[in-house]
Amino acid sequence: MTDLLSGTPAARDQDPVPTRKERPARGRGVRALGGRSRTLLLLAPAVLMLLVFFAYPLADIVWRAFTDPEPGFGNFSELLADPTTGRVVGRTLLTSLVVAAATLLLAYPYAYLMTVTGPRARAVLMALVLLPFWTSLMARNFAWIVLLQDGGPLGWLGSLFGRGGQGLLGTAPGVAIGMVQVLLPYMVLPLYSVMSGIDRRLMSAASGLGAGRFTCFRRVYLPLSMPGVISGTTLVFVLALGFYVTPKLLGSPKESMVAQVIGTKVEKLLDFGGAGAFSVILLALTGLLLLLVSRVSRVGSTLGLSGKEG
Repeated sequence: MTDLLSGTPAARDQDPVPTRKERPARGRGVRALGGRSRTLLLLAPAVLMLLVFFAYPLADIVWRAFTDPEPGFGNFSELLADPTTGRVVGRTLLTSLVVAAATLLLAYPYAYLMTVTGPRARAVLMALVLLPFWTSLMARNFAWIVLLQDGGPLGWLGSLFGRGGQGLLGTAPGVAIGMVQVLLPYMVLPLYSVMSGIDRRLMSAASGLGAGRFTCFRRVYLPLSMPGVISGTTLVFVLALGFYVTPKLLGSPKESMVAQVIGTKVEKLLDFGGAGAFSVILLALTGLLLLLVSRVSRVGSTLGLSGKEG
C-alpha cells in the first residue's frame, strides 16, 4: 500500500536498520568487552595466589592478635605494659635507620660509577650487584660469623666500637654490618635506574654557567636523583624492619629485634596472640612510614625535586 498524500510506500513498524557508522561502534564495544574479560581471566591466577598466600595469612595473624587466647585488646595491653617492648621497637628502628643510611652512602657512588663507565665495566659492576642474589643467604651469614667472631679476620673492628680486641659477633654493629651487605643491592638498583635517566648535558650546562662541581651536584644532580634515593631508602628500611635470619645468626637474645621476638613467641612460647599483636604493631609502623614517605615525596614534587620538568 502507498501513502495517499505522498504516493510513497507506507512505513512499517520495525526496528531501524543500523547505519554503517553505528556498526563499527558496536563492534568495538563487543571487542572491548571481550578484551576486558580476557584481561580479568589472565589476572585471576595472580589474584588467587595473593589471596591464598598473602591476604589469608595476614588476616589470620590480625584475627589471632585480637582473639587469642580471648577476644579483646589483652595482647596489645600486655605488650604496651612490658618495658622491653619499647626497647625492642626502638632498637629495631635505630638498626633499620643505620642500615638504610649505610647502604645509601655505599650505593650512591657505586650507582653513579655505573652510569659513567663503559658498557663492559657497567656489566661487571652490575654482575657484582646481582651476585648476592645467586648466593645462599645462610652461606653469607655463616661467612660473616667467621669474619666477625673473636680472633676472626675482622675482629679488629671491635676496637672501633669500644670492644678492645673482641669481635662484633653477637652485637648490634655486627648485625648492622651483615644486613648492609645483604640489602645493598636493593639500594643500588633503584639508584641506578634513576641515575641512568639523568641527562648529563644538564651538568655541562650548569658548569658552563659558572657553577662549580659541588654546586652542580648539589643544585642539579642530587635533586634529580632524589626519587631513587627515596625509593631505595624506603625499600631498605622496610626490609630491615622485618629482617629475621641475619639478626638471628649474627645477633644475640640481648640485642633482639622485632622479628626475633615474634619468632621466639611462636617457637618457644606458642603465644600466637602476642606474636600477632607484635606483628600488627610492626605492620602499623611500616604503613605509617610509607604514608610519611608519600607525603614527603609529594612535597618534593611540589618543590621541583622529583626530577621531572613540567
